[in-house]
Amino acid sequence: MASDRSLEVLRVIVQDYVSSREPVGSKSIVERHRFGVSAATIRNDMAQLEEEELIAAPHTSSGRIPTDKGYRVFVDHLADLRPLSAAQKQAIETFLGSSVDLDDVLGRTVRLLSQLTSQVAMVQYPTLSRATVRHIELVPLGPDRVLTVVITDGGHVAQRVVDLHESIDEEFLGELRTRLNAAAAGVALQTASDALRGLADSFPPARSAVVEAVTRALAEQVLEGRQDRIVMAGTGNLARTERDFPGSIHPVLDAIEEQVVLLRLFREMARDENGIAVSIGRENVVTGLAEASVLTSGYSSSSGELAHLGVLGPTRMDYSNNMAAVRAVARYLSRLLGEG
Repeated sequence: MASDRSLEVLRVIVQDYVSSREPVGSKSIVERHRFGVSAATIRNDMAQLEEEELIAAPHTSSGRIPTDKGYRVFVDHLADLRPLSAAQKQAIETFLGSSVDLDDVLGRTVRLLSQLTSQVAMVQYPTLSRATVRHIELVPLGPDRVLTVVITDGGHVAQRVVDLHESIDEEFLGELRTRLNAAAAGVALQTASDALRGLADSFPPARSAVVEAVTRALAEQVLEGRQDRIVMAGTGNLARTERDFPGSIHPVLDAIEEQVVLLRLFREMARDENGIAVSIGRENVVTGLAEASVLTSGYSSSSGELAHLGVLGPTRMDYSNNMAAVRAVARYLSRLLGEG
């Protein structure tokens, strides 16, 4: 078992390697950090860390770099989860607070998180399995075209342009809008599609084709809202850190395109007492991510659905900053959606 001082040596090796990308030697540790012991003593500590497979020599250099196991010990016991600065917190509130709907807020979330961490940012849409329809709107785009809009209680907006192939007037459109909301408003998405599909039978046969076209589009929009999906930003950050992937960056790029696989990884990652989950290198069960780390946290929508957001990047990343950013953005997103 590594001594307390050896673990402190591990901490500075991780921090210095993340900062410089250069293997860390005993001499630089003595020069840059106040341990109050000789370089020989630090070398003994490093030997102990290497014996326990927490650090390794990448080549014949006297320096050492953290292993996946070393990063794990750092994350579990040594990482300082420092709070974001006041400026960073203000940036989160300002940027996300001006969102207009769920699509906008999640798009802004990944762009902001990518900027805060310099990693690939990912956010999962709420599954909406417990969401309900708040309102259905029909917006005329011409005599025979209409925009169908479904708004959930969590603020998710889905819309589609429908060609009706026959003219309708404002009076009929108003009646249809009223009856659609009477049938579906307040109804869970799980059952709203069935309620909408049966509505055409209650209209005169001359109007059934129009009603059928509108309700079919709305039912499809409702079903789409129940699907799990991920939105991402910052994939270009991987290219800037390509040197941190000794094998090849291409398996990582292939892996992040498989949303089903990423969603499974999200579900399987266990969160710590800070609400953060970290999967490092070979801990990742997803093929292609053996040289990457994934950090996630959960957020909740106004309907109580739990979803995930996080970042993905090389194992050589600033875990302390990234964990703090993921936690802060997740908490603000939950608060923002809870107010919606």
